[in-house]
Amino acid sequence: MGIFNCRRQEGSSKRNISPNTTSMEHSPTTLGPKGLINKHEFVRVIIQCLYSFGYKMSASCLESESGIRCKSVDFDLLESQILSGDWDNCIVTVNKIKDLKDDTRSSVLFLVLKQCFLEYLNHGRDSLALSVLQKQVPTLHMSKEKVHKLAYNILSAKEMELGKLDEDIICELRKSLAMELWKQLPPPIVLPERRLEHLVETSVTSQIDSCMYHNSQDVGSLYEDHCCGRDQIPTETVQILTDHNNEVWFVQFSNNGEYLASSSSDCTAIIWKVMDNGKLTMKHTLRSHQNPVSFVAWSPDDTKLLTCGNLEVLKLWDVETARAWFPDSKQIVCGSSDPEKGICMWDCDGNEMKAWRGMRMPKVSDLAVTSDGENLISIFSDKEIRILNLWKNAEQVILEEHSITSLSVSLDSKFFIVNLNSEEIHLRDIAGKWEKPLKFTGHEQSKYVIRSCFGGFNSKFIASGSENTQVYIWSRRSSTPIEVLSGHSMTVNSVSWNPKRPLMLASASDDHTIRIWGPSQTNKIQPKTLTCL
Repeated sequence: MGIFNCRRQEGSSKRNISPNTTSMEHSPTTLGPKGLINKHEFVRVIIQCLYSFGYKMSASCLESESGIRCKSVDFDLLESQILSGDWDNCIVTVNKIKDLKDDTRSSVLFLVLKQCFLEYLNHGRDSLALSVLQKQVPTLHMSKEKVHKLAYNILSAKEMELGKLDEDIICELRKSLAMELWKQLPPPIVLPERRLEHLVETSVTSQIDSCMYHNSQDVGSLYEDHCCGRDQIPTETVQILTDHNNEVWFVQFSNNGEYLASSSSDCTAIIWKVMDNGKLTMKHTLRSHQNPVSFVAWSPDDTKLLTCGNLEVLKLWDVETARAWFPDSKQIVCGSSDPEKGICMWDCDGNEMKAWRGMRMPKVSDLAVTSDGENLISIFSDKEIRILNLWKNAEQVILEEHSITSLSVSLDSKFFIVNLNSEEIHLRDIAGKWEKPLKFTGHEQSKYVIRSCFGGFNSKFIASGSENTQVYIWSRRSSTPIEVLSGHSMTVNSVSWNPKRPLMLASASDDHTIRIWGPSQTNKIQPKTLTCL
């Protein structure tokens, strides 16, 4: 037995709970239209929730009326024995708890005996303490190292004459022990912390995850089931950009979402500014290329734009002045279909930093570096995907059955998608844990390079152009499109989803135009056409 008793924590004292027999009579044992909710458990987690919110009187009244305790009888008794220092009966109670795994029971008993050992030493009962250490602890089959460490730590403190622990400190240690056991013991002996909140949050998360159109941080209300409409994604043309004089091959929003860059077979690239009202205005036209411009890429800080012309040099532009310049501290990676050029990495002064080339080097049709800089993903010889971990110098190779035309990486550096000329888009994880890719179909692609992209809140969507003049949008949870957008009159080559404006999508087409898509409007407005005077 202990030397003295500690007061139980406020709100946890024993109560004479007498259920209201009238209200409990003929009460069903399950709740819900499907009968899946155990009534006793449900009421118990409600009581726990009331206590955690500080509504102690309401919780106590519910306990009294329902006859259901927040704390189980076993833990209520165990806590009482711990706080009073009744170690012998405490051990008996732990051993009587049913359906407790042996390793959990041993861990709980070890913590109890540890406190018992400490208190015996603190009150000069060295023989009892030694008995606990020699006779009771070994029955728990704990590692010798753990037992020796326990004895060493406590005896060392005693030899250092740290002084006798007063009653207040002992009480706090006992309360800490009770809390530690609360964490170790499983349901239904104890309830996991904030159980009702966890259940509700899990339900809300599940509804959001199953919502095909969810595209914001807004989780809605608990008063109704979560369900987003198609107005949460871009589905209507809100602006048409017509400044290119030929086919538009590529579009990409800047990382901060404030600019859009486009490239065209008219040998130019254009930088567009996204205004506060969501409209785009032309900022710069980049004209130094002699051949069609097939690709553009923003630097991570959005101060530079890389443009790539067909069979031509790369050009680096200052976004603010539209003049060619080469600042330091950045690296550029580029691949080539010419094996003698292979893959090269340069700094922004044009100095080659690293290269992979040679006659055995297959042609490179596309490549990307993850935003964290860890992985270089390359498309070789049309059907081969190589993921090179630049930090570990490790490589994984993935083979596709059909030719790959383009590659896109998610913002979180965890996933990538490839467009295939078999009219499929394959989604894969960069870590290589998935055995098979997720497949998305519905668009048309057999002859041309079509580029797709991730987009929306948390990159939940995939968008792609198509040879049939339309733009396709998929939820990553569905292999078939949730929206098909019409407006272009020729092949849609490229799409880009604004990373900071989840309701803005851009598409580039052979019809010489770029369309900006936004959510559907209640009052239909004729799309505005922007032309340069």
